[in-house]
Amino acid sequence: MGYRTFNVLILSTSNSATSIMAEALFNTMGHGMFKAYSAGSLPTGVISRFALEEIRKIGYPTGSLRSKSWNEFSQQGAPEMDIVITVCDNVAKKVLPTWHGKPVTAHWGFDEPTAVKGSFEEKKEAFRRVFLEIRNRIDLLSQLPLAHLDKISQKEAIEKIGQAVTS
Repeated sequence: MGYRTFNVLILSTSNSATSIMAEALFNTMGHGMFKAYSAGSLPTGVISRFALEEIRKIGYPTGSLRSKSWNEFSQQGAPEMDIVITVCDNVAKKVLPTWHGKPVTAHWGFDEPTAVKGSFEEKKEAFRRVFLEIRNRIDLLSQLPLAHLDKISQKEAIEKIGQAVTS
């Protein structure tokens, strides 16, 4: 009783790193509590090799992951979203499309790992750090009784997690 799956859409600009890692983590964690998707306002069409490396470490199948436009999720026949989370400050400032289902929206800001300049190891470490931060926030979210909260309470709780320092 009280068990249900929440459709989650994670948005970024390029849909090449942070949002893709979040999609994989949401689908891996929570024991079926979440069905996640990711998209970008200006997708690159390419997924960062560093993001793929982190995702492979948790055993998530990467074959179906792809960089895609958020327009796919506002079209007729798209899955109805319960939660939409922006993970990029630039996207959080944009006017978002209208989503089916009138989802709860929140922003979880992360440092942009693709912006790191430096050695191969420094770039790899930036992705690892963001991956762990995402994982920690999803862990916090999966502990909430979302099915028993109204939308206002869900939004407050999800936003509070987005403000948490979890690393």
